[in-house]
Amino acid sequence: MIIISILFFIQRFGTQSIGRLFGPIMTLWFLFLGVLGFMSLTQDWSMLAAINPYYAVKLLFSPANKVGILILGSIFLATTGAEALYSDMGHVGRPNIYGSWPFVNVCLVLNYLGQAVWIDQNRTNAAWQHASDLNPFFDMMPASIHLVGIILATLAAIIASQALISGSYTLVAEAIRLRFLPRLRIVYPSKFKGQLYIPSVNMLMWITCIAIVLYFRTSAHMEAAYGLAITVTMLMTTILLYQFLRLRQTPRLWAWVIFLFFASIETVFFIASAAKFMHGGYVTVLIAMVILIVMFIWLYGGILRDRNSFTNQRVSLLAYKKNAELAPH
Repeated sequence: MIIISILFFIQRFGTQSIGRLFGPIMTLWFLFLGVLGFMSLTQDWSMLAAINPYYAVKLLFSPANKVGILILGSIFLATTGAEALYSDMGHVGRPNIYGSWPFVNVCLVLNYLGQAVWIDQNRTNAAWQHASDLNPFFDMMPASIHLVGIILATLAAIIASQALISGSYTLVAEAIRLRFLPRLRIVYPSKFKGQLYIPSVNMLMWITCIAIVLYFRTSAHMEAAYGLAITVTMLMTTILLYQFLRLRQTPRLWAWVIFLFFASIETVFFIASAAKFMHGGYVTVLIAMVILIVMFIWLYGGILRDRNSFTNQRVSLLAYKKNAELAPH
């Protein structure tokens, strides 16, 4: 809560100066993930076979899978960094995404494989059989670098949070321009292109984040809420992509093929995540509904105001013409 409060407090000063540290820190973080996973993977190279999707499909239809398609909900969070690629592309440019993503992807895969090796080697270890706080990522680290791992993980979380906060300001500013939200005071705290700060939004997000932390208490408890939010975001993006393709006059067949390809995958994950609605997913829906209601009321109110304004102007014009006709020459 202290870290979150400090993060929201410094927004008013702009993040241009500390933003220069984001790239090096994140590079160090992903390099740390890759090296750590590779060290664990060297103890059992056969785990590389897990890259083959055959085993995932086999498990999905295996009699040992007692939850069916819902099992996908437990691994969906492994894909949730992908939606950041297109949202960040507008800020950092396509070449930077193309250049950095292969490095990030390799480091993440190595780390997941390394965790799998650790789990496989310790599955019969009595010390871990009934552990309530099992965390393969930290548990596979040598004890001597635990503090380093915690510091890097915290810094990475702060940087990721900063990207979401900055993105929220941009979304609100665009919604104001589109007349979906009331006019709010917008501050430009630095000379950095496109950087803005909205005090009222910052305060509202800070209060909401603190409330969510107090409610969920651990990140494990809010996986359902986060997963459901991401699946809905992906589905909405796919729908918008279809509309964009149609506006670009892409052949209807190709537009439908692209839409159905992505929507079918995302719908499966949505069904798996929706099953956890009562385990925290309802929080996401509640927040979204509040925002949606505010946007609808403001938009509809603006339409009524413009309509009444137009009607009043028309009545005034007719009255003026009538008075002009009756006035003596």
